[in-house]
Amino acid sequence: MGNITRREFASHCTGALALGGLFAAFPGVAGATGGTEAGSADDSASEDLTTLSLSEASARIHNRSVTSTQLTQALLARIAVYNPKLDAYITVMAAEALKQAAQLDQEAKAGKFRSPLHGIPISLKDNIDTAGTRTTAASPMFRTRVPTEDAEIVTRLKAAGAVILGKLNLHEFALGCTGDVSYFGPARNPWSLDRVTGGSSAGSGAAVAADLCYGALGTDTGGSIRVPSSWCGIVGIKPTTGLVSIRGIIPCTASLDHCGPMARTVEDVALMLTQMTGYDNLDIFSVDGPREDYTKLMKQPVSTFKLGAPPEFYDHLEPEVAVAVSAATDVLTKLTRGVTSRATLPTLPQGTFFTGLGDTAAYHQVLIKESGPDYMPPTLARMEQQMSQIPTAAESSRVHTELVMIRRTVDAAFAEIDLVVVPTTIMIPPKIDDALAAEMGNIKEKPAYDFFNPRSGCSNTAPFDVYGIPALTLPCGFSKSGLPIGLMIAGPHFSEGKVLALAYTFQQATDWHKRKPELTPGTPVPPIVETVVDAAKKS
Repeated sequence: MGNITRREFASHCTGALALGGLFAAFPGVAGATGGTEAGSADDSASEDLTTLSLSEASARIHNRSVTSTQLTQALLARIAVYNPKLDAYITVMAAEALKQAAQLDQEAKAGKFRSPLHGIPISLKDNIDTAGTRTTAASPMFRTRVPTEDAEIVTRLKAAGAVILGKLNLHEFALGCTGDVSYFGPARNPWSLDRVTGGSSAGSGAAVAADLCYGALGTDTGGSIRVPSSWCGIVGIKPTTGLVSIRGIIPCTASLDHCGPMARTVEDVALMLTQMTGYDNLDIFSVDGPREDYTKLMKQPVSTFKLGAPPEFYDHLEPEVAVAVSAATDVLTKLTRGVTSRATLPTLPQGTFFTGLGDTAAYHQVLIKESGPDYMPPTLARMEQQMSQIPTAAESSRVHTELVMIRRTVDAAFAEIDLVVVPTTIMIPPKIDDALAAEMGNIKEKPAYDFFNPRSGCSNTAPFDVYGIPALTLPCGFSKSGLPIGLMIAGPHFSEGKVLALAYTFQQATDWHKRKPELTPGTPVPPIVETVVDAAKKS
């Protein structure tokens, strides 16, 4: 494959590369954004159905007041209108989704329901393999890559009756917290189209927030589920390491990678997570954890919970984030035994920790030898840096040992508290042009990507991937300009039930999750500023 040029990068940034043209260039690949096969569902009915939560849609399928085909048609019609504005989807699997929906409708008609996910259209981050449909990691390296097998999590979701609607945009190879670096153009935030969604599960956050699917899968290595969930005003959970299989998912940093659900409400992610967990003998990171019904555990009382607010996670907050999180903490104080700032979590190594693991370099070294360094310019700079600093076997072994010890001892921090509550991010989402300018400016410096750096947006989320413990974000407020702000709740290993219960109770006491971005068919899409294009051309 040939390298993408700087001119092509500029074109992607400005949206000049139309998705319709991309799909036309790949006739053997399923689904085109412009051709959704939406059937005869009328516009008003479609709009009503797309605004349902996943749990509401599930209830309607089970009481037979709606069919999976109707839900799928409604979403496909909405995708046709709004995806050109958002760049949330890379591939829309229209024909396959409608075929799945028709089969599941027949089963429902016969009274056979596979699970609460029966007939529910969900979408996948495009680093999760799907047999027969390309999985690109948003990279020119994989623009024509078509897997022959589904990822294990896709197999499980299909068995549970989920309809796979399409593949969602992301930060290239999941190597960033903004979502702006993608071969298919940057995903845009539905709350403000000139803002990033957060990454790397950028399209997942945008699609859920804009009612383009009922739920989505994301992956999380330094915050890639929680950052876009926070900045798009939805709910997302990174479960305990190994609780959900990552086999068949293109790795970012394998030892830190997680897969989890993103949806509109706490009930929705609880319902999805219940169907996603389970031991996978062929996934070396999988753990034989408890099989739980999280929709039941979610409703346990929280009045006896004691919460911690580790002060190290409250540094450098933007004022509007600080105000929203303080108000959320006041609510939680009334709902529980209280919140103490005397809690603390283990201090983590900075800077070289992610590089020292060697996982990213190990995967991409083989890839580069086979196909050449065919990346977007910012990712190429990062890869060149990674390849120049591949850790020795001794260094990698030392860092992996350190990671194991951190994960074995972190639960001791919860000896006197049940859960911790912290701001999901320290800032509101930046503008896409500013984020891209920073990406392009880093090309010559070729810095190591540091998820702990506050400027990355992942400084509060990244430690929980190292700890390997469950962490959830949900909306807790908005900035004056109408941008969502998230609250993160985390607990010791396998405490997903408690985490969900506190989130559910907070959600019941507030109405932040009920707000919707004001998108219309006439909403203009702001261009990327000329200075960013110039920077791309000159790099």
